[in-house]
Amino acid sequence: MAKILYEVKQNQNEHNAAFGKWYAKIKSLETLNTRKLAQHISEHGSIYTPDVVYGVLEKFRSCLVEMLLNSKKVKIEGLGTFYCTIENQKKGALKKEDYNVREHIKGLHIRFLPEQTTEENISSREFLKKAEFVSIDSLMPKEDEGSSSAPSGNGGTTGGGTNSGSGTNTGGNTGGDNGGGEEGEPDEN
Repeated sequence: MAKILYEVKQNQNEHNAAFGKWYAKIKSLETLNTRKLAQHISEHGSIYTPDVVYGVLEKFRSCLVEMLLNSKKVKIEGLGTFYCTIENQKKGALKKEDYNVREHIKGLHIRFLPEQTTEENISSREFLKKAEFVSIDSLMPKEDEGSSSAPSGNGGTTGGGTNSGSGTNTGGNTGGDNGGGEEGEPDEN
């Protein structure tokens, strides 16, 4: 079974209400670029070579951006829907006729809404049920064990474990930027 690695970190933002509290944060091992993802896909019993898969992924990427920039949503069955939202400046126009795109729009964001049908549900709650969590600390050798010993146990929780919340937009159109960081934690971007 696949495992989600996490580490527990303390909120160091003095201006945040959650200052000093501890939260789980995903510990990613690697970011797969398009070539590596194409290689991985082709190794799953595919009749297509990595170059063919890479070509399809690259075409998907360029077509996705093209469709989004033409005010279209793109739904990938079993995965979810990509769509755009506008982030407005906090100070809006006083009258409709005073609204100016260059002055009042702060950003244009690509959003993703996971599939939520019964068979293919990968919404936040269902994804959480399918995940097995392993603390990164449980993989580190203990000080008294020496550096040559193997990691002990998984030290994690299965099927959800503890959830401190998430700022990720997994449903609905917020019409603005929600920060994207974990609850109580400053955005790293």
